Amino acid sequence: MEFIDTVEGLEALYGTPGAASLRKVADHLTPLYAKWIERSRFVVLTTVGSGGTDGSPRGDDGAVVTALDARTLAMPDWRGNQRLDSLRNIVEDGRVSLMFMVPGSNTVVRVNGQARLTADANLRARFEHKGRQPATVIVVTVGEVYTQCARAVMRAGLWSRNDAEALPTPGEILAEVSGGEEGGQSYDAEWPERAARTMW
Repeated sequence: MEFIDTVEGLEALYGTPGAASLRKVADHLTPLYAKWIERSRFVVLTTVGSGGTDGSPRGDDGAVVTALDARTLAMPDWRGNQRLDSLRNIVEDGRVSLMFMVPGSNTVVRVNGQARLTADANLRARFEHKGRQPATVIVVTVGEVYTQCARAVMRAGLWSRNDAEALPTPGEILAEVSGGEEGGQSYDAEWPERAARTMW
């Protein structure tokens, strides 16, 4: 199998990008980009660090991020499994990418930028929910923002189908990779209660 190892070789296979795909890129949050992003309850946060890359799904029951100004986004980090993969990467190397999705929309909005982590009391208090505050807030300086072509979501039929039936459960997967030492049916049965305790 041959691999493509030059940018020139790659570009020769695909050709020139269309004008719209280049003109849609902004270096700040225009009013319409900000409006779209603040309607999103779900984003995939991608980071890079000494241990490699990490892609982390983030969700909220309202806007998953808040625009502090035209160049700055703030994302509360609610407690989860305490692995801290994304947060460690941000501390080491602030480069991030965000992929925002809204159920029912085939459009995806992407942001690339630089992130820093803060435990600032005032900013954490801004996101208080049900008496709880996030442990930290991820502050992203926007480098570029743009819409993603809708073809991938359309091809996948992402909002028009349910393929979840008969999937292996997290408990089954955990039991498989741990040789039965963790996970199993009890792990799955206890999950709703665990999730409710640490939702925010």
